[in-house]
Amino acid sequence: MTKVRQDAWSHEDDLLLAETVLRHIREGSTQLDAFEEVGDRLNRTGAACGFRWNAIVRRKYEQAIEIAKKQRKQKKRAEQRERVVRPTATAFPVMETAHLTDSSELIIEDQEALPLPTIAEAAPADLGGLNLTDVIRYLQTLQNGSATNGRLEKENTHLKEENSRLQKKVDDLEREVESLTNRQQTVEDDYQALIGIMDRARRMVAFKDQEATSGPTFKMDQNGNLEKIAK
Repeated sequence: MTKVRQDAWSHEDDLLLAETVLRHIREGSTQLDAFEEVGDRLNRTGAACGFRWNAIVRRKYEQAIEIAKKQRKQKKRAEQRERVVRPTATAFPVMETAHLTDSSELIIEDQEALPLPTIAEAAPADLGGLNLTDVIRYLQTLQNGSATNGRLEKENTHLKEENSRLQKKVDDLEREVESLTNRQQTVEDDYQALIGIMDRARRMVAFKDQEATSGPTFKMDQNGNLEKIAK
């Protein structure tokens, strides 16, 4: 079934995510496995859990992450010494793990210090607490973070390009509106001028018609003759 949960992350969800990631780090697993485990429990995608961890939760547990990494190194050293020096040994001092309370405070129990290996006991692969498996897991974590950052950078670049395109479209529309406004004003001015010309022409025609229809005026004198009256 496809995971489509889109509700907000609660405090309990963040706490579960942090505890699971820290446990995977201590056990030598990858953060990708932790994200998938949390995703199955919360009905979210592993990518959503990874984004939440890297963007919000991780910064709250920097100290816990360092402690978990140290515990993982101690565990690796113990396993290597047991494998190389004492292959028949059945037990090592048990390390108490760090755990988180509901108030998101890290509590570290007392740990029994492991003896440092001597030169004769040191395994060839033990170089400052790092081995090939640690390096591979570290590189996988970096690759996952780089992939997430690369995706966010691509989305950011795409949004910037889209914003620039829309801004250019807005500028073009504003220039077009200004041009249409100027053309409308020009048409209105031409219309008013045409109305004035037509009005003057109509008055001139009416005046000429009046002159053409008006004839000379006569009056009758005392002898009964018609006399033209000058205007």
